[in-house]
Amino acid sequence: MSPYFFKETKLILHITSNNEWHEAQTRGAYTAPSLQTEGFIHCSTDKQVLHVANAFYRGRNDLVLLVIDESKLESELKWEPPAGPPASGISVTDLFPHVFGPINVTAVAQVLDLKSDSSGAYILPPL
Repeated sequence: MSPYFFKETKLILHITSNNEWHEAQTRGAYTAPSLQTEGFIHCSTDKQVLHVANAFYRGRNDLVLLVIDESKLESELKWEPPAGPPASGISVTDLFPHVFGPINVTAVAQVLDLKSDSSGAYILPPL
């Protein structure tokens, strides 16, 4: 599965809370609990992110989507199979972008609110 392209730039996506993003801006880098527990930060492509959001974040209304420019990442990026059972709509053969270190805020090209529809399912904002 290929990442989303915008003007020849490869972009990957990460779901976090608005609060965690604001804290990251103060520090200059974003980290997630998975960096300590699994050694990397989970990211997705535009084709994967809604499956992940609806499987693991349903019911939350404080989420933002970090749109990350791969070329600006200071930490290592690897494309790997799902870590754990895949969300509905995701194949065990899909490769996910995993960031092996903090995400420098300068790599974040956009921050978008992640909203849900009336049924509670998340909607991908325009990238």
